[in-house]
Amino acid sequence: MDFTRDEGQDAVAEVVVGLLEREQARDFGLWRSLVETGLLGLALPERFGGDDMGLPEISVLLTELATDAVAVPALPTLGFGLLPLLPLLPDAVAEVVYPAIAQGAIVTAALSEPGDPFTTSPKTTAVADGDTVRVSGHKIAVPYADEARWLLIPTDAGIALIDGDAPGLSRIASPASGGLPEATVRLDNVEIPAERLLPGDLADLHRYAVAAIGSAADGLLEGALKLTAEHLRTRRQFNRPLAEFQAVAQQVADLYVVSRTLHAVAASATWALAQVETGADDQDHRARVDDDLDVLAYTVTAELPAAMQKCHHLHGGLGVDITHPMHRYYSQAKDLVRWLGGESLRLDRLGARCSSI
Repeated sequence: MDFTRDEGQDAVAEVVVGLLEREQARDFGLWRSLVETGLLGLALPERFGGDDMGLPEISVLLTELATDAVAVPALPTLGFGLLPLLPLLPDAVAEVVYPAIAQGAIVTAALSEPGDPFTTSPKTTAVADGDTVRVSGHKIAVPYADEARWLLIPTDAGIALIDGDAPGLSRIASPASGGLPEATVRLDNVEIPAERLLPGDLADLHRYAVAAIGSAADGLLEGALKLTAEHLRTRRQFNRPLAEFQAVAQQVADLYVVSRTLHAVAASATWALAQVETGADDQDHRARVDDDLDVLAYTVTAELPAAMQKCHHLHGGLGVDITHPMHRYYSQAKDLVRWLGGESLRLDRLGARCSSI
């Protein structure tokens, strides 16, 4: 096992860093520039103008964007949408969806239902009627639901790919901490062609989503730590930089340990899941993937909020102001933890996995 970035991943990171150095926008205004770099086509097959890359390169992209707490729909479009779709889409549908994604079309996934984050048994129904399928249900906390051209909707009969403007689909904006909009989605007999009810395993959708969230969380904490360290280096108290005070230095050291731990866990889970893409897929390996992803989800929900709170504390409360960059990191981190279902849920799932061994 080797978590070192290869040449392709380094090239992706270099492009993202260069883009962030040139552009001032850290919200949706950056999306068009991101499209123009060709980064959204990284994982697309070559016949659709892509680079035929995969999860490792997408993870680098998400991590580097998160180091600046950029609020664009890369996480849902690539992590929740494109990666799970790649092995599932029939050619006729792929010819419509893939080029649109490369041009900036947003895709998202409805991973949660009321009282059931990352639901493993969707109550949303899909009823076949000849060449048509009717989908009905209720989803919550769907990122970029209003802006999405397509939504991935887990149902009791498979994963439905639904147009964002489909009749019977309604969305109500819901509150969120960060700059990533989300909505509650209701589906009332939404009709889709039978070929858009995909037979994929819901667990695979969850695997990619957790890995993508972990990559973003890794970048958020890295960026928040750099921001905090720079503040402590330049802010003076009693005619000394704050960084020179022992108690402050110890807290920064603790943050560094948490950041490196989260990075190692995210890299391990991403590496393991990427081996499935390259064909190393057997029962033992898939169990290892699920172990790593459960550890990652728990690490994010348990460690990231406390680390961000400590960064706030070391800023002396400055980051509470929504005009301060620290606010972007903290608020986006809160949304990621909420999407995963929180620490208690992830501890329960991790504990259940341990007790079943």
